[in-house]
This record gives sequence, C-alpha cells and structure tokens, in this order.
Amino acid sequence: MSTSILISEFISPQALQFLREKHEVIYDPELYKDPLKIKESIQHVQGLIVRNLTQVNEDILSAAPHLKVVGRLGVGLENIQLPACAQRNIKVIPATGANAQSVAEYVIGSVIALSRRFEQATQLTLEGKWPRSTFSGQAECAGKYLGIIGFGSIGKVLAKNANGLGLRCIAYDPFLSGSEVAMGDFSVPLMPLQDLLGKSDYVSLHLPLLPETKNLFNAATLDLMKEGAILINTARGGILDENALAERLRSGRIGGAAIDVFSAEPAKDLSHFSNIENLILTPHIAGVTAESNERVSQLIANEVSHFLEKN
Repeated sequence: MSTSILISEFISPQALQFLREKHEVIYDPELYKDPLKIKESIQHVQGLIVRNLTQVNEDILSAAPHLKVVGRLGVGLENIQLPACAQRNIKVIPATGANAQSVAEYVIGSVIALSRRFEQATQLTLEGKWPRSTFSGQAECAGKYLGIIGFGSIGKVLAKNANGLGLRCIAYDPFLSGSEVAMGDFSVPLMPLQDLLGKSDYVSLHLPLLPETKNLFNAATLDLMKEGAILINTARGGILDENALAERLRSGRIGGAAIDVFSAEPAKDLSHFSNIENLILTPHIAGVTAESNERVSQLIANEVSHFLEKN
C-alpha cells in the first residue's frame, strides 16, 4: 500500500474497514490523549483523521513532513490550526452537514423537555409527590418563536424540523445577507441579533467559534433575551459565558437551558451550574448518534481516501 492514514479518535467500524481495504491504517481511538505518541506515529503518514480532541497544531504538523490531508469527523475546526495547514498545503476536510439531523433532534428534544419541565416532574414523581397540578400548566412549543443563531447546514435542518412542529423560525447569521431564506414551502426571516433575542421564546446557537463570536453570549447579550426564554447551545462553549448564564437561570431571568458544549472539554468543574432547575447538561453528544457517526465516518473516509488517491 502506497499511502498511510493515522486515525486518533473513534471512527465507525465500517468506515475503518473501507479505509483498510485501500490504505495502510494506524488506528488508536485513544491516541489524542498522548501528543508525544501522535508525533511518533505521524512521521510517515499522508492522511490524518481526527474528531475534536486531537490538537492539530504547529507542534504536531512539524512532525508530519508527508501529511497531505486532515479529515475532521465533525464540523468545528477549532482544534486544527488552519493557517499552519495552509502554509504546508495540507487539505482540511470537515464533515459538513453529516451530523445536522442529530443536532436538530437534540435541539427539538431540548425545547420540548425544557418547556414541559420533564426533569423536575420526573424527580418529584419518583419522590411520590404526584405533581400533576404543578406541571399541567406548562407551554406547548407550537406557535412560539425559535431564534436560530447561525443559519448554516445545521441551522437549516433545524428549521425544517422545527417548522414541522409548528415553531415559527427566525434567524440571525452575520455571514448572510437579505431579509429571508427560502426553505421550499416556507421561509425563515433574517433579522439583527438584538431583534431576534427580544422576540424568541427559544434561542439555539449554531455559530462557529471565531474571534468575532468568542464570548458573544455574555451577560449583556443574555440580558437582551426575552424574559423566561430558553437557551440551547450545541455550537461551541467559548461562545457562551457559562457563569453569566448560571446567574440568570438561578434568578429565573432565563427560563431554562440545554448546554452540550463547554469552555473547557472534557468539562471537569461545572459547579457554577449546581442546584439549578430546568437545566440539561450533556457531554458534547448533540451531533453524535449511531446514524450520524456512520454518516460522518463514511463521508470523511470517502473524502480522505479520494484525495489521497488523486494526490
């Protein structure tokens, strides 16, 4: 075999087998934990496949003189130093769109669970309190406004799912122009961030982490949200000030939140979220399901293999 590929985080068995039939593959799903071992393993490979925990930085790239392509099993590229890759003429391929349905379902599920306060109802029911009257006045999501912050591939799939449930979708995206985005049988209005926040009953974040978006949802931005609105972040932790959010959840200024991404991952200390009701915290799983993992894995396996065969 003339080309070799290093895979430092988990990939589906089917995609792994596909790659092994065409290339020499070094596969260690725990390799991301050991940068020194990555540097040893990457010296002779032409392709590298990672998720979000492998840091593809100058130090790693300097140990990879033959590297031609980096495949990202996901869409965020914060762990990959793009200028350093470009300087070395290394192609970077994200799995754009392949996990969009999984993220959209996570957001919709969170909207319903937080609106109906299922977590608190579960706990009280387990305690034998039968709190039917307490939770019988919760709101339906149909007819409410869902503000989608970042209207790329995931935001569009979310809008299609949400529209089917009767949610009224509006969007903010600093990279889009115009007054609306046509979605086939419906359209999504585009509006300034402040206007969207004041109107939305639910706000879902789908922006990349860039210098312009870092800490975008700080205390001042959170205070622009509609009283009692619900916030969902499946984008990147650095976009949101977690402590400011925790304060507003405790006061009731924000009615609930689902947070799947954190400023530091793996998250070790989330004590600022302790004893807060109507809060869902998950370990960066919104886009990771059995189906999406297979789509993401096969897409990147195909793209990386094709690139190496042509180059």
